Amino acid sequence: MISYNIDYPFELLDEDKYSHWIQGTIELESHELGELSYTFVTDDVLHQMNVDYLDHDTLTDIISFDYTVGKVIQGDVFISVDRVKDNAKDFEVDFENELARVMIHGVLHYCGYKDKTDSEKELMRSKENFYLGLLAK
Repeated sequence: MISYNIDYPFELLDEDKYSHWIQGTIELESHELGELSYTFVTDDVLHQMNVDYLDHDTLTDIISFDYTVGKVIQGDVFISVDRVKDNAKDFEVDFENELARVMIHGVLHYCGYKDKTDSEKELMRSKENFYLGLLAK
């Protein structure tokens, strides 16, 4: 089950489309969906979470708490809508595209992908692009 919580003045359009896409991604990665929660917040909220839980005094677009057990994907994903908006401008993409990239990025981490080294980042970006292509169809 996927749930969406909005603590920000924006609306996630077509939640069913996103849920179907995310579940399809999980299945294509040979995992199964448990409980996944997305919460959309402000920069201030996510910054404070970054300080409190990760001891990082920086802005970020996503923080995810992974509760995956074996192949069952479970977790809480917190996304800064402010940061996604700024990143969309910086990368010259539309907001919906950047939001989807961040949403699937968290899921890919739960599936075991990392993004610390250059080669890991390259694989992560390739996976993101592949799944973004499926969302567009």
